[in-house]
Amino acid sequence: MRILALDHGTVRIGVAISDELGMLAHPLDFIPAEPLADFLKRVAALIPEREIALIVVGMPRNMDGSYGPAAQKVEAFVHLLRETIPIPVRTWDERLTSLQAHRMLAETGARERERRGRVDSSAAAILLQSYLDAQAAAGAPPT
Repeated sequence: MRILALDHGTVRIGVAISDELGMLAHPLDFIPAEPLADFLKRVAALIPEREIALIVVGMPRNMDGSYGPAAQKVEAFVHLLRETIPIPVRTWDERLTSLQAHRMLAETGARERERRGRVDSSAAAILLQSYLDAQAAAGAPPT
């Protein structure tokens, strides 16, 4: 079974997926955040299609570890996911994932216009890889 990661945004939600062993994260794409009903249908379709056992959602935190207004929006989003999606949903610290994704894509030579569409899924992959690495370090199974 695989893990799906979501990098929540107001316009686009980045999506990444783990390999079957739960060791490597791969960016998929992004899904438009609105209309929300269409987003939820797409995620619900991904669960059996990709054999998803867990969803990890990036939780934005301030650099001091506190939660701000963006975290409240993600909490509401996670609550909705938990009500509508039949598998577990967890949150994971996403500090600096978007910045890392921007830097990584810039280093590949991608133009700014090309980066816009890929940064969301890349940030989701960075988030998911962080989660997978932490699970491995703790000796826990990824799900």
